[in-house]
Amino acid sequence: MNELAFKTSHPSPIARHGDDGHIVPATLSKRAKAAIVVRLLINEGADIALEELPPELQAQLTQQMGAMRVVDRVTLASVIEEFTQELEAIGLSFPGGIAGALDALEGRIGRETAARLRKEAGVRASGDPWQRIRNLPADALQKIVELESVEVAAVLLSKLEVPVAAALLGRLPGPMARRITYAVSLTSDILPDAVDRIGLSLAAQQDEQKVPAFASGAAERLGAILNSSSTPTRDDMLAGLDESDQRLASEVRKAIFTFANIPSRILPRDVPRLLRNVDGGVLLIAMAGAETAGFAAPRDFILENMSGRMADQMREDISEAPKAKPAEVDEAMAAVVAAIREMEQSGDLVLIEQDTEGETG
Repeated sequence: MNELAFKTSHPSPIARHGDDGHIVPATLSKRAKAAIVVRLLINEGADIALEELPPELQAQLTQQMGAMRVVDRVTLASVIEEFTQELEAIGLSFPGGIAGALDALEGRIGRETAARLRKEAGVRASGDPWQRIRNLPADALQKIVELESVEVAAVLLSKLEVPVAAALLGRLPGPMARRITYAVSLTSDILPDAVDRIGLSLAAQQDEQKVPAFASGAAERLGAILNSSSTPTRDDMLAGLDESDQRLASEVRKAIFTFANIPSRILPRDVPRLLRNVDGGVLLIAMAGAETAGFAAPRDFILENMSGRMADQMREDISEAPKAKPAEVDEAMAAVVAAIREMEQSGDLVLIEQDTEGETG
């Protein structure tokens, strides 16, 4: 139903009042037409989400319906025909207001931009704050319940869909869940304004939460950077981190994957698949220079887990390969690691979790 129908009170040329008090075509307002359509839909058993309308429009609709009495069949047919024509003429509709637009674009615009626009527009803007809260993930809902009073948690639980509320209760400690369950029984007399204020308060708290500038943690970002760095640079940076923050250095080491980590992080059965994603010439340079660079173990691991014929051919090629410069060997090893990372990101390879500090050379 178009909200303009509630806002416009100019008379329509299709309705007038007859001598018997019935409404007939001549002076029917847009608001009255809307009331007729709503009344008809309710009579037909339609589920109309009138609560999604702004409160003032809900009040106007209620007052209009209270002022009306009988509508004859000719008027009803005229109103329905006009209403149908207006619906068919609509090509595209927008949510209306910044809040609705942000809800429609959720996940499609930057988090920082969305947070800034919500703050600039105000928490309420338009729409139902409870709808935003219902869309929160389970972890966020659980955090709200654990931080708020039992009474607020009971209201929140009552506003959620039944399956979501049941799942949320199951995530809570038993004593807390029982207190909240009992508090729900005490919400019968709570006023709608109080529920609305609670919703606004909870929505405001979500808006005030800081949106991190980076999606990943510092250790992950440093690990990705050092993964692409040369071995001397990586070793130097890790040594510096050891001196300034050993905990961070340990986390960065876990985030780093280098040629040296291949035996501890790659399953033997995945080696043949990995080799199909690495250029043969690049692999030969990395394998031929591995022992001199101090990486004999990963070289042997790769040789042991490829087919016997390929391993024999690789050993022969290694023995005949000219000596490469250290920088070339380092670049070739980095290319092998890059292929592993690409396979991991695409889901073609699962690395073994590393619980302790591994080699990072």
